[in-house]
Amino acid sequence: MTSTNAQQPFFERLATRISRIDSVVSVGLDSNPDRIPTHLQTADLPRWAFNRRIIDTTHEYTACYKPNVAFYEDPAGWRALQETIAYAHGKDVPVLLDAKRADIGNTTRQYAELLDKADAITVNPYMGRDSVQPFLDRENKGVFILCRTSNPGGADIQDLELATGETVYERIAALAELWNTHENVGLVVGATAPEELESIREYVPELPFLVPGIGAQDGDPKVAVTHGLIDDVGLINSSRGIIFAGEDNGQMFAEAAGVAAKRLKKQLNQFRDIS
Repeated sequence: MTSTNAQQPFFERLATRISRIDSVVSVGLDSNPDRIPTHLQTADLPRWAFNRRIIDTTHEYTACYKPNVAFYEDPAGWRALQETIAYAHGKDVPVLLDAKRADIGNTTRQYAELLDKADAITVNPYMGRDSVQPFLDRENKGVFILCRTSNPGGADIQDLELATGETVYERIAALAELWNTHENVGLVVGATAPEELESIREYVPELPFLVPGIGAQDGDPKVAVTHGLIDDVGLINSSRGIIFAGEDNGQMFAEAAGVAAKRLKKQLNQFRDIS
């Protein structure tokens, strides 16, 4: 199932959603089976049962859902993911697959078919343009290119200086801007690297960012909003900090997630008002 306005370019749909609910919150559905509440473990598809309840309590604060595909790569997981996407679309919320895909030839064209169901995807640019071209060719789909990631080891490669004087992440940002011929490209820039986030925004002033690292990774929400949004479009993501906010609350886990999503929306909006 695809969203009812799937023919509209992704970033236009996202802008409409953000304006309608006054929120740039992205909720990462990293639905680790080991952390799903015990009372849902006997369901036919525990991850779907969990996600449905999370969506029920968070959708009014959520600009986009971001399932990490790593938590769904088994037969039951793929079924749960399909149900999740369809349910989110039923709530009029777009879905961004955090898949970090890319390859060459037929392989990357096959990977791009993930966008038959979802609205956007994350991709890895390190094999060059041909490895992400099939994603870029989906004109109405969003393509978020990894640039400066939020993990501690991101600096191992991304901060290296090239012969041109650029860092690797700056070069990736410049290439992303060059590849944005359909205006469907954004960048993944982590909130845990605030100085780099600010410098990348100066480097590419027109590209929307997906900013992970808020919540469990203690990223800076003010920096995320100030430099992550362009014309108030972009996504600030929290995953575990929302969906497992009520991990110890048993039957009330979903309500706790809703409270956490509402709290993050309010926190981010105080900086949107001054950005």
